[in-house]
Formats: sequence, structure tokens, C-alpha cells
Amino acid sequence: MTTQPPGTSPAPDDVPVAAGRTTPTGIGGTGTADTTGILDEALGRIHASGPERDGWLSNHAPMAVEALVHHGNSAAVHRWLDRYRDNLEEMPAPCAPITPDTWREALGDPRRIADWALHFERETAERPWREVLAEWWPRLLPGIAGGATHPVIRVGHAVRTLLTTEETAPRITEFAHALGYWTARHAPLPDVLRFTDSPAAAAAALGAVAPVPDQSGGIVSRLAQLTELPGWAGTPAAPEEAQARLRELVTAAVHRYATHGHAAPVMLVHAATAPNAVLRTLPALPRELWAPSLGAAWAASAAVTAVYVPAGLTPWESTAADRTPEEVFEAAAAHGDDHTVKFTDTALDIGDAGALTAAVRSIELNEPFL
Repeated sequence: MTTQPPGTSPAPDDVPVAAGRTTPTGIGGTGTADTTGILDEALGRIHASGPERDGWLSNHAPMAVEALVHHGNSAAVHRWLDRYRDNLEEMPAPCAPITPDTWREALGDPRRIADWALHFERETAERPWREVLAEWWPRLLPGIAGGATHPVIRVGHAVRTLLTTEETAPRITEFAHALGYWTARHAPLPDVLRFTDSPAAAAAALGAVAPVPDQSGGIVSRLAQLTELPGWAGTPAAPEEAQARLRELVTAAVHRYATHGHAAPVMLVHAATAPNAVLRTLPALPRELWAPSLGAAWAASAAVTAVYVPAGLTPWESTAADRTPEEVFEAAAAHGDDHTVKFTDTALDIGDAGALTAAVRSIELNEPFL
């Protein structure tokens, strides 16, 4: 597949960060812009691969690599990729081009993954990536839970890079492939799902989410059992309120992992990383899309909570008060597990003591990738 470098102008308050400077709070927390070229090299290696392996397992390499680079661990990237390469499969062969007349029938069809990737490569070669994102974001929000939320998370990582660094060809291609993955795995939550009254605070609303009856199967069978969720998101009065409430949700989901993550250490990270991907994307979107983005992010976080958190858990008590955020991320990078790296990256966006404690908990719970 080709890589095409489009151009676009940053919107106000979203000016890319100069090389080596800390990234703006709300886009990616603390971090530095890549000046080594390693991110582009790594993305070039990754883009020969498809977004999945074994028919459904997600390729986490682009997300983990972006997080490693963002937090100043560029030197570890190629070694990490060398270890991860057995988890990569070649991009599937394309079937037929996506067109304005055929995109609806191809939406949510994982057999069209390559077709969608090529489609968005063409789209981003012809017009600014923000314009492409604004067109497709509202189409894709109803299917935010598709692919176990990995596609929207990958989009969030790609957008953070484009908002805070130079728009190079590999970074635009990564955005195109991430968006293509989401369109191919687009899967709305059950039609019967209804939203009930809920507590006002996000933490209490997550606590009010009831587990699905049968948690013995995979995520698709679990999500199919959903019939109701607390209706916490509501309708914000202004875009800024939507952004603030989305950050509240991410904070609550990160903190909750410390006490509930042991129920499903890998899968429960997505209750936090999926809404955080949406939060990272907001500055690139038209403001009228911020409120519906909050609603979709809440649905995704609450759904993941419902299908992986059983009732009656014993809280876990610990602290990371003696560690700096940089030390916590270095520990996650040394641990190497892709979900741990991504969750710690999200926890550092929040950055408080509860978030750092949750990040340390993810390092303890997940198997190291050595």
C-alpha cells in the first residue's frame, strides 16, 4: 500500500508541539514529540501488516509503539517490535474498491479490511485528514464497541500523533489504517439496549452497571446480552461540558481498574482506554460532535464494564505515591505487555495518585511481554 502525505492546518488551540516540547494537557498528558524518526520507521514496518491476526485478535503494535515514543522510550521501540512480529500477519488481499455507492454495504464487514485501508489512504491523499475524520466520525460512533473497542483506540493514538507532531506520510497512513479498521469492525450495540436513570457522578454510574448474566464466552456473545445501562452521559449543555465529563469518565474508569481489574486484567483496560481515545480525538473534531462523542464513549465504557466485571469483588489497596509518572511508565515499558503500556499511557493522561496506582496494578496483573 502507498503512503500519501496530505496537508492540513491546525485548528485554534491545537497547534502541533515543537520537537522536544511537552504535549498539551488533554491531548496526551505529559510526553515529548518524537525527533528521532523512530516512530515513522516503526509505522513503516507495521503497515505491511493487517490490523488483526487469527481472524479477530487485534494488532496492538501501532498503539503500543505510539505510546512508547510519546513517553520518550523510542530506543525500545524496534526491540519491542522484533519480539512482537510473531503476532503480525500480512494485510489481507483487497476485494473491491469502496465507493460512495457501496460503502454502506461494506461497513462492518471484516473481510473488507484491506479495501477500507486503501479507501482511507486515497481519501487522506486527496483532502485533509481532519476533514475525513469529521465526515466519518458520526458514521462510526454507533459502532464504537466493534473489535472490542480496539479500532477507536487505534484512531485515538493516531490522532494524538497528528495533533502534536509533524504530519508525515507514515503518520497519515496510520490514521488511514486505523479508520479503516474501525469501519471494517463497526458493530453497534444491541438494538434492545436502553438507558436508565443513573447517579450523577461517573464513578457511581460505573458502579451501577450490572454484569451480564453469562460471562463465559467472548466479547461478542457477552455484548449481545446487554439490555440496559445507566444513562449517565445525558446531553451536555456545551461542548466544554462534554469534554469535562468525558475526562471525568476516563478518570473514574482508570481508578476503578485498581480495585476491579483483576476480574479481567486485559479486557478491563478498555473501559478506560476507549473513552480516552475519544477524549484525545475531540480537539480534531467539529465542536458539534463533542456531545455525541461523550454518549458513545460512555456506552463503550459501560458496556465493557458490564461484560467483564462480576459482582462482589474485594477492593485492592495499594499506592504508587513513591513513584513519579515517568518511573511508572518506565516500569510499564520494561514490562512490555501491550495492554499494560496502553493503559499506563492513559493513566498518565489523568496523572493523579489514583491513576498511578491503577497503572502499577496493571503491571502486576498482566503477564509481562519479554
